[in-house]
Amino acid sequence: MKTTRNLFLTFSAALLALTFNSCASDDTADITIIEGNNDANVVEGIPVPAATYTSDLVLDANTAYTINGPVIIAEGATLRIGEGAIIRSAANGANVYVAISQGAQIIANGTAANPIVFTSGSSTPAAGQWGGLIILGRAPLNSVTGNATATSEIGSLAYGGSDAADNSGIIRYVRVEYSGGAADGSSENNGFSFYGVGSGTTVDFIQAFEGADDGIEFFGGTVNVDHLVITNCQDDSIDWTEGYIGNITDAYVSHGESHDKGIEGDGYNTDIGNLSDPIFWSRPTITNLTIKGLGSDTNNEAIRLRAGTQGFLNNVLLEGFTEGFDLDGDAGDSANPTGTGVINGVLSATDVTFNDVTEQFKNDTGDTFAVEDFLTGIGAGTGTAFSTWGAGWTVGN
Repeated sequence: MKTTRNLFLTFSAALLALTFNSCASDDTADITIIEGNNDANVVEGIPVPAATYTSDLVLDANTAYTINGPVIIAEGATLRIGEGAIIRSAANGANVYVAISQGAQIIANGTAANPIVFTSGSSTPAAGQWGGLIILGRAPLNSVTGNATATSEIGSLAYGGSDAADNSGIIRYVRVEYSGGAADGSSENNGFSFYGVGSGTTVDFIQAFEGADDGIEFFGGTVNVDHLVITNCQDDSIDWTEGYIGNITDAYVSHGESHDKGIEGDGYNTDIGNLSDPIFWSRPTITNLTIKGLGSDTNNEAIRLRAGTQGFLNNVLLEGFTEGFDLDGDAGDSANPTGTGVINGVLSATDVTFNDVTEQFKNDTGDTFAVEDFLTGIGAGTGTAFSTWGAGWTVGN
């Protein structure tokens, strides 16, 4: 199968031949140069056919591409994307997405001055017009045992395994816009979907903008994410489930008119049930977090922790919410021991500042514990320095 680089060369050669052979006519289409990503000149309109690519696919820097169906990178192949590249969806719906399979890699190296953008191709872009970016790895899940795999909601692709250090590549200075196309009521694309992605993967400086579902969701895995921005996503901005154990450092969430929670953290996948023996719980560490809501009178929650999730949140700023933290679970129920996690010291929030938040903490777990067992350092949180590291490459903030 031809790579997109080859497709582009073929396209360019054909266009050049047409130019030389059509001097008598004036109807040859020209390559359109537009003012593109951060003022870069972008070569416009190179198609990337919907297919499963078994060899490397190269998308050149400062070039715009269109997709109209699933672009799947198979095991052993790599998707390489140059800085300033734009990937646009030429069709709507859940079945238009880019997926990196187990054993494949993505090398998407944007820059602050010239980020890589996945977006809608509509002249009137809106949330949910296409799928999103899906990465599937071989890191552990708690929804399967041993080296078994699970199947992704979108695309029915395998993910999970036993390699916590699995490497799916590099995603740096990448923005996903207008994602969230839904296949049905329970299967929806996110901006970024990380399925069993391992800690060998580099994810740094990414933004999900105007998505119809979650901004980013972790289905198990151990991947670490630095410099995360979620803007105006309509479901949960940050979501984890299936035993996600990784670090999220410097995260900034800003709510739009349509939204759900800033964070929804699940210990296991409540849609499919949980394994009782053996089992481990989601336990991420989130450091330097800012979540901005629309005001304390809007009946919204900043962070919901449930279904036995564990985890540690450090240096947090929450602004404009009816509820800050809402912990859900069932006392004495081994399947949903969220409160037990607090009592055992494996679920906590440290150094948290609340601005325009009506109720800082709500305990719906059924377990009895003091607020201080979960929440300490009230007023000491500063959140993330988003104005410094987020300038230039993000939109809508």
